Amino acid sequence: EVQFVESGGGLVQAGGSLRLSCAASGFSFDDYSIAWFRQAPGKERERVACIISNGDGSTYYAYSVKGRFTISGDNAKNTAYLQMNFLKPEDTAVYSCAADVSWCSGHRYDYWGQGTQVTVSS
Repeated sequence: EVQFVESGGGLVQAGGSLRLSCAASGFSFDDYSIAWFRQAPGKERERVACIISNGDGSTYYAYSVKGRFTISGDNAKNTAYLQMNFLKPEDTAVYSCAADVSWCSGHRYDYWGQGTQVTVSS
């Protein structure tokens, strides 16, 4: 059975930090790249970061988070992380992870987590 579980969300003040985790079972990070998405109410889902965990470990970031967020992965633990620093109220969203078969090109995502809420107060 495939499970993909995010954790680490919560309420934080603007300027603060959070570290999200995404733990998977039932498939291997050696076979997928891992992306973090977010979706705020009334807005489209946005991919904020991706790591080629099934390759050279290259990382990609949305312009809106570059320099503030860092994606990393531990294939031995089948877990990915999103370190979020200097958080802004506009970062408030549900954050989810997804398994990308296409090396962060976004052509197909096989598995999705349920998401974790991040709320940044001003």
